[in-house]
Amino acid sequence: MTSATAHSPLPDPAAGLDLYDTTLRDGTQREGVSLSVDDKLRVARRMDELGVAYIEGGWPGANPKDTAFFARAADGELALEHATLVAFGMTRGAGRAAEADPLLQALVDARTDVICLVGKSWGYHVDEALGVPRAENLAMVADSIRHLSALGKRVFFDAEHFFDGFARDGAYAREVVTAAAEAGAECVVLCDTNGGAMPWDVAEIVGGLVRDLPSQVGLHFHDDGGCAVANSLLGIEAGATHVQGTANGLGERCGNANLFTILADLQLKRGLQLVPADRLERLTEISHTVAELCNQTTPSIAPYVGHTAFSHKAGLHASALAKAPDMYQHVEPEEVGNRQRLVVSELAGRSNVLLKAKELGVDIDDEQARAVLAEVKRREAAGWTYEAADASFDLLLRRVTGLLPAAAEPFRSQHYRVSVAGGSADLTGADGPAEAILAVEVHGQRRLGAGEGNGPVDALDHAFRNAVNGTWPQLDRIHLSDYKVRVLEASAGTDAVTRVLVTSTDGVDVWDTVGVHPNVVEASWLALSDAYTHAILRVDWPGSADG
Repeated sequence: MTSATAHSPLPDPAAGLDLYDTTLRDGTQREGVSLSVDDKLRVARRMDELGVAYIEGGWPGANPKDTAFFARAADGELALEHATLVAFGMTRGAGRAAEADPLLQALVDARTDVICLVGKSWGYHVDEALGVPRAENLAMVADSIRHLSALGKRVFFDAEHFFDGFARDGAYAREVVTAAAEAGAECVVLCDTNGGAMPWDVAEIVGGLVRDLPSQVGLHFHDDGGCAVANSLLGIEAGATHVQGTANGLGERCGNANLFTILADLQLKRGLQLVPADRLERLTEISHTVAELCNQTTPSIAPYVGHTAFSHKAGLHASALAKAPDMYQHVEPEEVGNRQRLVVSELAGRSNVLLKAKELGVDIDDEQARAVLAEVKRREAAGWTYEAADASFDLLLRRVTGLLPAAAEPFRSQHYRVSVAGGSADLTGADGPAEAILAVEVHGQRRLGAGEGNGPVDALDHAFRNAVNGTWPQLDRIHLSDYKVRVLEASAGTDAVTRVLVTSTDGVDVWDTVGVHPNVVEASWLALSDAYTHAILRVDWPGSADG
């Protein structure tokens, strides 16, 4: 399947189409994102691996972490292979000479070759926020750029609030960006700071400035109107040769333009070779790694890199995919380092089960597939779901088809008892200790274990490990990394059925299991049991990471 369309290609990127990453500055304005200096260095290295042209490291002088980041980078801790590091700051203060401005000096002290300055381009902000004459704002922009250029710095200019300013006071917005370009800015970046620009305006505005400005024209869109990526692509079509964005669309409010989506769209759809193919194949991995460093998750529905980006649930889709994978996929998942996933649910057909079994390395026939599908539908009616629990589905598949008979189960739960000090209701992190006693049968022998933990689930985990006592060494590497509880029948009150999803990892691979029961502790134990069973048996399964 060919991903690129029949469009005529845009100019070769060697002529100047640059990807500019602002995750370390604009991206950190997302709620819940706070990066240490070490985190910032690690994110920068991963974005460099992808092959972006510029990485904006932050605002030196504005806070101690950003200042320390640039100091450590300049001292050799950040050896970028592809990207150029950029320091970000603002134009000189009103009434102050550029040579005497401490914020400009902090940018010089950051020791980067490129500096990106931000300045006001909306007259309303100049009047009300800055409170300076509009002519002084123009001088602040031009003086700052000339000063830094005279010191040998390459200067980009971010025209803050440009699209709002252009809509309300187009003449002044043009004066600002023209002053920046004529003062020596290598690139004038048109910023949609409030995120409300619409595609039907962007192409015309950008195209006009591409014709008029004696500099590169760049783009910086926010996603408050849901159009950040579309606006970026249209701006490039109109002639912009520099586009800014963040990893996974991180940013304040609704986020920034998603740089990963822009890259994949341009390379796979528009035929632009922005990065080598082997680097594009790292896109999903880098997306997930950066998300983890930012204490976020890559949204499951994120284009190209999301967990469900190439997932298929409907039986009709699966039947077609069995004949030709490109019938319901716009690109090959492998081109961006992702993979096709078949989701098995009550909406599935026999083809889903057959393809999912093949994905899991299990060979089954039509009759077995029908039996598995019938069991899935029966269980889903009772509240079970396997869409986000591949490991539990793998076990269900093998149990129903006889590939995992009862006699081959590694252990069998007999009974357990859990008590929680202080009556805490927090299942994974209670205020007081929880205690559990658990009896399991292993190789025909009854094993009894006791454990104490921060809640019933943690206590059960310790009790099970003490009961099996090193029988399966691989369990030593396993730990629970996520735990989710959902009440399925809210109207039933305390008798409601609950569904528990458990994510486990050995530090390399990750797998998900599910348990459903009116008793939330029993639901948790069912999910944990599947997690242990998967960890124990997967070493012997075809296609496993350990087998």
